[in-house]
Amino acid sequence: MSYLAIKHLHIACVILSISGFCLRGLLLMQKSALAGRRVFKVLPHVNDSLLLAAALVLMVKLEQYPFIDAWLTAKVFGLIVYIILGALAFGVRYPPRMRLLAGLGAVLSFGWIVSVALTKNPWGWLA
Repeated sequence: MSYLAIKHLHIACVILSISGFCLRGLLLMQKSALAGRRVFKVLPHVNDSLLLAAALVLMVKLEQYPFIDAWLTAKVFGLIVYIILGALAFGVRYPPRMRLLAGLGAVLSFGWIVSVALTKNPWGWLA
């Protein structure tokens, strides 16, 4: 598969990932029964697995690796923050205010990860 095809797959998965995250968050805030549907719990894992696989293939094709290339290291740490905040945002045992703040933090960290990818700068839009 060509570099361009993998890059486009990666970008499409990124868009689907944040769109699904925001949609599920909005449905949870509205206390919609749709938020608890299995599709909102399974599909993100399938998409994110494909996203990660495409990222790994791109990494190997470009010969750029985390802990060697600073911007990729920053993306890995940003991803960890995004996952933790996302888990807090969707954790039903947490108070609504904490879940909202965690969700907003997750969206901000996601935006920062994208800015790092676009600028190839570990500071992203913070630079």
